[in-house]
Amino acid sequence: MKKIEDIASKKIVKIILFVIADLFILAFASFFALWIRFDFQTIPSEFLANYRICLFVDSLIMLVLFFILKLYTSVWRFASITELLNVVVGCVLLEILSYVYHFAQHISVPRSYFIIRCMVMVILVCGLRYSYRILRTLYIKTENKFKQKKTMIIGAGAAGRLLIDEMLNNQEHFESKIVCVIDDDENLRGTYFRGVPVCGNRDTIASNAEKYEVEEIIIAMPSAPKSEISKIVTECQKTKCVIKILPSLYATLNSNEKVANKVRPLFYEDFLGRNQIVVNNEEIINNIKDKVVLVTGGGGSIGSELCRQVAKAEPKTLIIFDIYENNAYSIQQELFRNYPNLDLHTIIGSVRDYDRFEKVFKEERPDIVFHAAAHKHVPLMEVSPNEAVKNNCLGTLNACKLADKYQIEKFVLVSTDKAVRPTNVMGASKRICEMIMQVYDKLSKDTTYVAVRFGNVLGSNGSVIPLFLKQIENGGPVTVTHKEMRRYFMTIPEAVSLILQASVYADGGEIFVLDMGEPVKIYDLARKLIRYKGLEPDVDIKIEITGLRPGEKLYEERLMDEEGLKKTPNELISIGQPLDIPLSFLDDLDALIEASYRNIDDIKEWVAKIVTTYKIDKERKGK
Repeated sequence: MKKIEDIASKKIVKIILFVIADLFILAFASFFALWIRFDFQTIPSEFLANYRICLFVDSLIMLVLFFILKLYTSVWRFASITELLNVVVGCVLLEILSYVYHFAQHISVPRSYFIIRCMVMVILVCGLRYSYRILRTLYIKTENKFKQKKTMIIGAGAAGRLLIDEMLNNQEHFESKIVCVIDDDENLRGTYFRGVPVCGNRDTIASNAEKYEVEEIIIAMPSAPKSEISKIVTECQKTKCVIKILPSLYATLNSNEKVANKVRPLFYEDFLGRNQIVVNNEEIINNIKDKVVLVTGGGGSIGSELCRQVAKAEPKTLIIFDIYENNAYSIQQELFRNYPNLDLHTIIGSVRDYDRFEKVFKEERPDIVFHAAAHKHVPLMEVSPNEAVKNNCLGTLNACKLADKYQIEKFVLVSTDKAVRPTNVMGASKRICEMIMQVYDKLSKDTTYVAVRFGNVLGSNGSVIPLFLKQIENGGPVTVTHKEMRRYFMTIPEAVSLILQASVYADGGEIFVLDMGEPVKIYDLARKLIRYKGLEPDVDIKIEITGLRPGEKLYEERLMDEEGLKKTPNELISIGQPLDIPLSFLDDLDALIEASYRNIDDIKEWVAKIVTTYKIDKERKGK
């Protein structure tokens, strides 16, 4: 409260000082206008007397006009053309009203007096108000001359100009000194914005960075497609500059927060080279609102984001089920902070434990189940294949059985593109999970079962980008298994959006897939990440080709040929049609699970009997 009172008192003092200063300016300008009119000679006593008589009325008129035009409450440190025009308008109106008053009262004053006084008033009033900004700018330039980073702005559109304005108006708050602007519009080349030259298009980024000794690049193109941003990032990475970016156009221009404060480092998704998926949030909310939702594996990368997005949709109850207490506790505390009114139940347990799992279904009675609990690390599962079967296959079987027994509305399985013609036991186990889901969709009368299949998730636990970044921080080398290895990528929010949208579109037995654009070459991604850290690949950080690990393949696929492809209302989401899985599959599955608990050595061969597209890759070491 005291701080608010101090701010208010400072504003009042500032207004009083401006009022006093303007009164002195008016008195001086009135006398000076008469003195000029009479060629700096002695002013006739008649006009001096009239000057004194009218000064009080003119002062009242001036103060009323200046208050109306907000000349006493504007923030002059950020003054622009608008404030300048208000000063001119105020001074012109003052002279018009003053002239009318003189004429009505038959007070004799030379007509040129009003014109001269108006010009003097404009100069002095503006000089008073802009002097602070001018002196402040000079001081900041001198003070920060050796502290500021030379910065290049890419994009001279609305967001770019707004960014430049804010950074120049608040130089004491930023370490950036804008030295040049890049824009593809050839008509802007050679022009200046606020004294900063527009010096070329994206092809000149590297040369201009060298010419102007640029240390930092800010990409200010929030409305540009991600594919364009990716190309510009590639050009920027030819320099050794720190690269930053503005967020989406909506987030930039439709917020009370200043644009300059939204500048951020590059995120993982900036390397995708495509626009993020957009889902129908209204459909998702209507599907989840007032429902009891269970998320298995709710503490994991995908599971925790599922919990966040489900919580936004105002479910009746959200149940987090996870075997790892630390992760479950972390997302629980986050949701308590962000959604204090959410009815949240956090339960520790394993999807392998049927009795424990059934107790959750029996007591909580969920309407929708998102099954994200699974082992997913390919190399680890290659050496522990029995665990992949126990956790992924048995866990999914238990979840599907209970969903049918307790008449759940919808069951959504989180799957992976590694389930398509798998070359590793993890992918093969996830293919079995999909088959379990499709069989139970045929068996169940009350529950709709679907699966969601997507690629590598940027930033998730164990994904390639955090691994590369850690290797870079440790000085390298960055290890890539093969120069030609390619993978589909998506962000965690994208993956979860797809899962939630699939729960809306579900008819039963489908496998939903995302159009993830073109697959990304892992070797190129490694080079981008090294440059992202301001280093040079194979100079500062070595890239080491280690050879494909057992179970890995060069390319991932989204669908098997026999699944076909069908569009949904969201053009980025497609459906793989349900396959006819024989019910005898369940007998083979029971035998497989029983064998996994005996920890037999040839469990992969048992898996291959069920997943006929699974090709066992024994100790492959090729490059």
